[in-house]
Amino acid sequence: MKGLKKAEELQFDTKYRYHVLVCGGTGCTSSGSQRIREKLAEELAKQGIENDVNVIKTGCFGLCALGPIMIVYPEGAFYSMVKEEDIPEIVEEHLVNGKVVTRLLYDETVRGNEVLPLQETKFYKKQHRVALRNCGVISPENIEEYIGTRGYEALGKVLTEMKPEEVIQTILDSGLRGRGGAGFPTGLKWKFAAANAADQKYVCCNADEGDPGAFMDRSVLEGDPHVVLEAMAIAGYAIGASQGYIYVRAEYPIAVERLNIAIGQAREYGLLGKDIFGTGFDFDIELRLGAGAFVCGEETALMTSIEGNRGEPRPRPPFPALKGLFQKPTILNNVETYANIPQIILNGAEWFASMGTEKSKGTKVFALGGKVNNTGLVEIPMGTTLREIVEEIGGGIPNGKKFKAAQTGGPSGGCIPAEHFDVPIDYDNLIAIGSMMGSGGLIVMDEDTCMVDIAKFFLEFTVDESCGKCTPCRVGTRRMLEILDKITKGQGTMEDLDRLEELADHLKSNSLCALGQTAPNPVLSTLRYFKDEYIAHIVDKKCPAGVCKDLLQYKIDADKCKGCTLCARTCPNDAIIGKVKEPHMINQDKCVKCGACMEKCRFGAIYKE
Repeated sequence: MKGLKKAEELQFDTKYRYHVLVCGGTGCTSSGSQRIREKLAEELAKQGIENDVNVIKTGCFGLCALGPIMIVYPEGAFYSMVKEEDIPEIVEEHLVNGKVVTRLLYDETVRGNEVLPLQETKFYKKQHRVALRNCGVISPENIEEYIGTRGYEALGKVLTEMKPEEVIQTILDSGLRGRGGAGFPTGLKWKFAAANAADQKYVCCNADEGDPGAFMDRSVLEGDPHVVLEAMAIAGYAIGASQGYIYVRAEYPIAVERLNIAIGQAREYGLLGKDIFGTGFDFDIELRLGAGAFVCGEETALMTSIEGNRGEPRPRPPFPALKGLFQKPTILNNVETYANIPQIILNGAEWFASMGTEKSKGTKVFALGGKVNNTGLVEIPMGTTLREIVEEIGGGIPNGKKFKAAQTGGPSGGCIPAEHFDVPIDYDNLIAIGSMMGSGGLIVMDEDTCMVDIAKFFLEFTVDESCGKCTPCRVGTRRMLEILDKITKGQGTMEDLDRLEELADHLKSNSLCALGQTAPNPVLSTLRYFKDEYIAHIVDKKCPAGVCKDLLQYKIDADKCKGCTLCARTCPNDAIIGKVKEPHMINQDKCVKCGACMEKCRFGAIYKE
């Protein structure tokens, strides 16, 4: 895997015997990595070696399922699921006596007593880190570590060696497309804004990541905030802007904190502000916090919110490149798009264009979640198949279950069925099969997932997040949700399926912004590939996956029931009757379908159908 450096490739301060990298991303922080660092400092002091060991708080390593994560160099020992009680042993054995505690390592990095490189694990082997190249490698709160990885070198190059039009042409030649969802060519967007003369222009960053299950942009901001600042300054030079805004949701406190630190450091080093690199170029950046409105991921709604108004979309045209923020020419890209810019400038357009597919160049970061063993953050070349991501990088489906579908693009995307498991993932292929790239959420579903319920879940989200400005979205999404609710309760009709498609077409054609235009996608894709499940709900009054409560019945297998009475004692509604040591039965009129009895049964006698 390219991007995640091997131990021998990393350059560390030689005054330390060991360098301990502890994940400080949101995932590991939520599972206790802060306490791990505190316990580590305590044990190092107790052993008197605190001056010999450099403890570094990094961003996300990617393997979120294994947090808290700690890597010790020079060996590159990858300790996973670290507990506070493990720290004394790691310090005593590894950092004092020089013996790696192999039983605490991630099992794929151990072969006997040998510690294998992390790059050889299934999770990392097929990845290629460009946007994530510094995440889990450097301290995001130390500008000098970013500079040590060629940080701000690209900005220096464009300001001293390149003309604005040359910068734009380089981005055009690279084939970079926007990673926020629509996939519009980044260089073309910059070219349009550069061509419009104005006394003030703006560069905006969309860090309002709102898709359920998505955390790609958050992880970049937490692990490598300076890359976004550098890229925005490059964009400012390219289009003639002097002011940038990062719109980040307030629910990302770690990202906000590190962005504030990074902006302060960049100003102190003269990398933001007046006369950068003595070239006469002025550019500064401010943060604007979003309140969590999904619609503010749409570019015009985001700009309206920055202006201090209610976050609602505006009709287009005019497009932001002509009249954007404060009615001035503006470009807006998302975090991942910016994270690629410095590397394109340093390595050349051809380097970036050599990765990926013909129309989708480079790599893509995905937040891999759902029914998969290795949940986390992955970055793969465009064109990698869904099968490779799920079975190889993701480690397959837990508990021997079968893959059923993957949902990409969040509430705006669609579900990819098993029949398209080997389709190379890029912008055009996903659209062709009824989904979309989106910002990069990838939720894996197994055979126990009800696809009607999944469509209902995403539509519930869209209904809640609709700004209400246009009638098609405000009313249409709610009518679609009502129909889905009927179907999951066994009250639907076959005519309802036609009505869903009719409403979907109306929303796509008439909604003001992309939120409404793409809201039907999860419904349409599940209707396209899993129509038999809709029919089962309507005609047979059954949920094939056993998810929709109103269509379920819990029953007791008399041959397996031992009459232990545990289920009856567990039932919150006294729906289970029977004598001790005799088979029990469930009164369906009283059953509330909570499933508590099935969870408690020791003999597998209770089942649902």
